[in-house]
Amino acid sequence: MLLFFKEKLEKDGVLYLKIKVRPNAAISRVKEIMADETIKVDIAAPAEKGKANRALVGFLAEEFRVRKSEVNIISGAGEKLKLIKIITA
Repeated sequence: MLLFFKEKLEKDGVLYLKIKVRPNAAISRVKEIMADETIKVDIAAPAEKGKANRALVGFLAEEFRVRKSEVNIISGAGEKLKLIKIITA
């Protein structure tokens, strides 16, 4: 499902993603990609004390095969809609 974004990251070395997060899900997974390329992601962590954000960073790092330090929440840390920057070193 994320193949287009993975190829873009591989080509450009940097990727910006709009992510809509649903915390407290049963499992962490990509749920869908909307028409405007916003990615809906279910996260199996509560939205308290940054737990969902940390889980999202870990999930994206695993999906894109990068280190957690290469995944940054640029905006929306306290919101469901987030802007994420992924870089490859």
